[in-house]
Formats: sequence, structure tokens, C-alpha cells
Amino acid sequence: MSSTESLTPYQTDRAGSLWYRLSHGATNYEFVRRWKRWLLISGTVIVIGLVSLAARGLSLGIDFKGGTSWEFDRKSLTVAQARDVVGPIIGRDAPIQLLGTDRMRVKGAKSDEATRTKVADALAKAAKIDRKNLSTNFVGPTWGKDVSRKALIALLWFFVVITAYISIRFQFKMAIAALAAVFHDVIVTVGIYSVIGGLFGIEVTPATVIAFLTILGFSLYDTIVVFDKVADNEKTYAASGKLAYTDVVNLSMNQTLMRSINTSFVAILPVLSLLIVGAGFMGAVALGDFGLALFIGLITGAYSSIFVASPLLALLKEREEAWTKIRTKLARGGDSITAEAGAAARDQAAHSGVVVAVDPLSAASVFGGAPRGRKQGKAR
Repeated sequence: MSSTESLTPYQTDRAGSLWYRLSHGATNYEFVRRWKRWLLISGTVIVIGLVSLAARGLSLGIDFKGGTSWEFDRKSLTVAQARDVVGPIIGRDAPIQLLGTDRMRVKGAKSDEATRTKVADALAKAAKIDRKNLSTNFVGPTWGKDVSRKALIALLWFFVVITAYISIRFQFKMAIAALAAVFHDVIVTVGIYSVIGGLFGIEVTPATVIAFLTILGFSLYDTIVVFDKVADNEKTYAASGKLAYTDVVNLSMNQTLMRSINTSFVAILPVLSLLIVGAGFMGAVALGDFGLALFIGLITGAYSSIFVASPLLALLKEREEAWTKIRTKLARGGDSITAEAGAAARDQAAHSGVVVAVDPLSAASVFGGAPRGRKQGKAR
């Protein structure tokens, strides 16, 4: 038998290729033990967002705070000219949007009917269009409050159902880690919207809220994929005692890393088309609001499932007595654990309710072809 044939797939020359190792789940990146780094990154983003929220809050659209919008074919009317027209009536800080190349939207705060009519007449005259071709929409603040209340109720029910499902399907500590990642996504996304609202005048609209609720499901999907693999590996290595729980989570994350990358990439592509084609070229403002929230949420959700949920789960589980015994035994250089400790860890893992076959991979094969602390001999 040649030297190449005697090697495992992870020990061939192709193992030097990052793409090969990713596609075969053979990477060995330390996700969990670098948790302080991820905490620093998330904490920095969260603090920036909270400071922005405290200083200026969110840029809410008229659907939430009430107001009037005027939409029309602008023809040759520029934003500067429109501002000069409406400035003396509703103020020069009124938001003005270009909808594609042909239309314009002007927004104003709450106003009486006489003011709305005055603005509409002035804009129609400046754009040289018939007054009846200019649409005026008035939205009261009550509608926005109703939407906000229903969105909050939906979010609370979402948390309750997800907590129950993950606790029953897997473990309660997995539910805690998953919800922590979701809360992370909520805080980060709201903070980012506060920052970009101040920098670019981007408002929070009903489309933003809908997209925001949508991306929470994506974030949990990616987390559940990782946790499902963790549950499989947990049963295997709880029985054998060859890996500490931190290494079980690390192994699971490396095995599912390519799937997480592919899922995120495929999900982001159509969202980018919404932003670039729908909002950028075609001027569909609603698509832009929806797409931007999805884009931010998808990136945040992909990050939290890898760098927040899984490390937190490892930190929670490492405190359990059974896994503490395994970690202590491995730290002393032992190759195995007592039958009692292994049985206790296996019983604890069984609470997830998942029935799996024993993984044939050993601790040697999943960590680069040799057990940690030993050198791999050359194949002959």
C-alpha cells in the first residue's frame, strides 16, 4: 500500500487546501476559546448603538409618528428646488426622496388640511403638472402605535414558542444560548438603524419592522443547525470522554461551518438584488426599506449563531458536573474517564431527546489527524 493510500482523507496533501477542509468539515478553528474576542466585538457595536439611541433615538417614518407625504412626477424639478418650494410652508428640513428617475416624495410633520393643500398646490406648480396628478397621503400617529404594539406582541410570542421548542427538542441551556443570540441581533440591528438614520436619514418604516421580524427566524435557523450537530456529538463524546464540551462545540461548529457560509451567502444574494436593482435602479423605496433591514439582519444573524450562541452554550455546559469531570480528567493527561463520569454525561446529553448513532471519528481524526499533545508520525 502506498503512503498516500494509508492516510485518512484529512491527512492527504489536499488537506492543505482551505476550501477542501471547509467542504469536508475538517477545519479546526478555535471558535469557543476566543469568546472574549467575540464579546469585545459585539460589545463595541452594541455600545455604539446604545449611545446613538440615547443621543438621537430612531428616525421613525410618518407611519409611526404621523404626518403627510406628497408624491408626484417630478419631471425636471430637483431636490433643491423642491426644498425651496416647501421650506417656507413646512420647513427646509422636510425629508425629500427621489423615487427612481421620474418621481419624488416629500414628507412633512402633522399638519392641518389647509397646509397640506398649500404644499400640494406649490409642488404641482413647481413641477408643472396637473394638481390632480399629485397624491397626498395623511397618516395619523395612532396607526404607527398600533403597528408597534402588534409587532412587540408578535416578538414576545416568538420568544415564548422558540424557548419551548428548543427546550423540548434539545436542552433548556441551548434555548438560553439561542435567545441570547436573538437578543444580540435585536440590540445590534436597532443600534445600527439609529446610527445610519443619523448619518443617511434612513427611516424605520413598516417594511423595516416586517423584515426585522423575518430575520430573527433566519438567525435561529442557523443556530439550530449548529446545535443539532452539537447534540449528536455530545452523545458520542459524553460516552467516550475523549473531548471536553468546549471541544465538542468547536468540532460541531467546524463541521457545519461550510453549511452556515453557504446558507448565509445564498440568502444575502437576493437581498442584494432587492437593494441594488429594486431600490437603486427602479426606485422602489419599500423594497429598499425591506432589503436593507434584511441585509443587516442576515449578517448579524450569521455572526451571532457562530460567535455568540455556540460559545455561550459551551460556557454554560462546562459548568455541569459531568463535563467538569471530563475536562479535569483530560487536563491531567488521561485518555479516558471513569465509567461513572461517562455515564453521567451520557445521561445528561440524553435529555435532548435525540437518538443518534455513535460517531466513528475519534478525537485524533477530528483534530488534524493526531490527538492533542502528540505528534503524528509519518506514513510509511
